[in-house]
Amino acid sequence: MGRHQLAPILLLGIATAASVGGPACAAGPGAGRPNILLLVSDDQRPDTIRALGNPVIATPTFDRLVGDGTAFTRAVCSYPLCYPSRAEILTGTTVFRNGVYDRGRLDATAATLPALLLRAGYRTCHVGKWHVAGKPRDRGYETVEGMYAQCGPAGPPRFDERAREITGYRGWTFCDADCKALPGHASGLTRDISAAFADAAIRFIGAAKSAGRPFFLHVNFTAPHDPLMLPGGFEGRYEPGGMPMPRNFLPEHAFDHGNLRGRDEALWPWPRTESDVREELALYYAVITHLDAQVGRIFEALDASGELGRTVVIYTSDNGLAIGSHGLRGKQNMYEHSIGVPLLLRGPGIRAGVRSATPCHLRDLFPTICELAKVPVPPGLAATSLAPLLQGEGGPVRDFVVGYFRDSQRMIRTERWKLIRYPLAGREQLFDLRSDPDEMADLSADPGLAGILDGLRGDLAAWLTENGDPLTSRR
Repeated sequence: MGRHQLAPILLLGIATAASVGGPACAAGPGAGRPNILLLVSDDQRPDTIRALGNPVIATPTFDRLVGDGTAFTRAVCSYPLCYPSRAEILTGTTVFRNGVYDRGRLDATAATLPALLLRAGYRTCHVGKWHVAGKPRDRGYETVEGMYAQCGPAGPPRFDERAREITGYRGWTFCDADCKALPGHASGLTRDISAAFADAAIRFIGAAKSAGRPFFLHVNFTAPHDPLMLPGGFEGRYEPGGMPMPRNFLPEHAFDHGNLRGRDEALWPWPRTESDVREELALYYAVITHLDAQVGRIFEALDASGELGRTVVIYTSDNGLAIGSHGLRGKQNMYEHSIGVPLLLRGPGIRAGVRSATPCHLRDLFPTICELAKVPVPPGLAATSLAPLLQGEGGPVRDFVVGYFRDSQRMIRTERWKLIRYPLAGREQLFDLRSDPDEMADLSADPGLAGILDGLRGDLAAWLTENGDPLTSRR
C-alpha cells in the first residue's frame, strides 16, 4: 500500500513476559493465559498516525507501538457505522447473521467474545461507550467501570467549538451497570471525557493484579466522534491554516451514495469548503492527540502494575471518517478513509517490526484473541485468525475484503482493485488502488477492464450470497 492510502491496520508486538521479567499469571482459572486489553476509538481515520506517514499530527504513543510491532495495512471495518462495526467485533460474525443489519439489534442469543473469555476464567470488564443492545453483564462482562451510555435526557441544546448545534451523543452520560444515569455527570461529550475513560481503565488495572485471574479489559472511547470538544490545554495546538487538504477533497459528492443527507453529512453545509475541512481537521487532530496521551497513561499503568509484558494490547477504531474527502463529512461510505481502520496490538509472542498488506476485517479480532488467549475458537464465525501471521507462522488470510452499508452500498477490494456497487443509485465505481490510492479516477466504464469488473462482480455476489446478505434474496 502506498503511503497515501488510508486503511492501515497495526498489530504490534512486544517481548514475552519472560524477557521483561515478572511472574506468570497466578494459578487458578485462566492460569498461564495473557491479559487482553482491547481499546476502541470512535470515528478515527486510519491516516491519523504520524509514524504511518502523517507528518502533521502528533501521536507519540501510537508511534511507539508502530515502531515496536507488526503493521497490517489493509484492514476494514466492513460496516462503517459505530454499532454494527462493534457488533461484528463482539461476535466475529457479519451483521447479516448477528441481527444488527440495517438498524437492527444484536441477537440476544449471539455468542460474544467477553462471554467466551469469562467462561475460560478471565475477569471481564467494560469501560466507556456502551453501544450494544442490552446490558454489559448480558454480553459477558463481569464488571463495568466508567460506563457511558444513552441513559439520560437530551437536555437543552448545546453548541460545539464552531457554534454548531450538537446532535451527536445527546442524552449520553455516565451510568451504572444497569444503565441508570449516575448523579453529578453532565449529559453529552465533555472536553476531558477520554481522560475519564482512561481513569476508569487505570482503576481496573490497579485492582486486577490481586484478582488471581487474567483479565479482558474492553475500553471504548468516544473520541474523535463529533461533537469535537477541544481538550483543555490544546488551544492553538493545531491551526486550521496549517492543515493540509485531503487530496481527494470535493465540494460535493457526485451522486447520492445512500447517506448523502444523513446526520453526519448534515453537520456541514453544501457545498463543502476548504475552511470547513481545515477547521474540522484542526479540532479532530487535537482530540486524537489528547486520546493518544490517554492511551499512554493506560500503558504506564500497565507497566507500573507489572502486567504490561503479559498483556495483549489492541488498539483500533470502529470506522474511519471522510472530513471532506470525496465531498463527504461522515463515515457511511466505502472509500478507504471511512471503511479503513487503525488497529494496534502488542503482546507475548507477537512479532515486532513487521508490516503486512494482508487484507483483514475487524471481526477477525475474535478468533485472533481466542488463539492468543489459548481459548478454543468457536465454530460458525465469519472471521479468520491473524495469530499465525502475528507469530510468523502463516501467510495471507484471504484474497479480498467486503464492505456493506444498509441496502445502498456494497464493496469488494483485492490487493489492487476495488469495486463499489450502489444498488439504490444503480451505479458502480472501479478503482485501481495501486495507481490511484485516493480513489479519484472511476474506471468502471473502461472497456479494457471489463474482465476485471466482471470477476469482481462475481466474487462479490458469491460472497454476499454465501454470507446471507438480504439483498441477494430479494432479487
